[in-house]
Amino acid sequence: MFVGHYGVSFATKRVAPTVPLWVLFLAVQLLDILWAPCVLLGIEKVRIVPGITASNPLDLYYMPYTHSLVAALVWSCVGGFTYQFLARPARQQASAVVGFAVFSHWILDFVVHRPDLPMYDNSAKVGLGLWNAPALAFGLEAALLFGGIWLCLQGRLARSLGTLAFGVLMLAIQGYFFFGPPPASDRAAASTALIAYAIFAIAIWWLQDRRAVPGAA
Repeated sequence: MFVGHYGVSFATKRVAPTVPLWVLFLAVQLLDILWAPCVLLGIEKVRIVPGITASNPLDLYYMPYTHSLVAALVWSCVGGFTYQFLARPARQQASAVVGFAVFSHWILDFVVHRPDLPMYDNSAKVGLGLWNAPALAFGLEAALLFGGIWLCLQGRLARSLGTLAFGVLMLAIQGYFFFGPPPASDRAAASTALIAYAIFAIAIWWLQDRRAVPGAA
């Protein structure tokens, strides 16, 4: 799961309109944002194994600190509490939404991953394996992304053409990851992911948040 996570960002923006979209963009990818430096530092492990699934060549065989169910719950609480501490929102619901956005990553990963998501430590691994059905997995990504955009931008789609175009670009990038060549190495995969998350957060800030009226949907 990649761009589908961002559909949750847009949808939860509808629920908590005071939370900036760039914050939600980082929240839904927080587990991967933490995963990337863990791989670069050798704390977590991944191998490039073309064909391990029909649409993703990553053998994510050791990631207990970021992608176990227990770790995801911990990081969700950390995300929510951090937003509460730094942003001081008027309603605690906003911080709860940020925490949910973080945890949504694990839920969606569970749908697409092969059984490589540990429940705790590096044990009891789960995953429904939708990556082995590329057309369905890609369709799910598109439906989540544009469904979230539609929920977020209802009533003002005509004034958000830049965001819609950005969504199309994101989906095209997803298509390249699905159907293009595999990453050159584990470090290349981690570095590329980290750069992409930063660029996407900056882009949505530019398209939506810098002109946003506080409290607007």
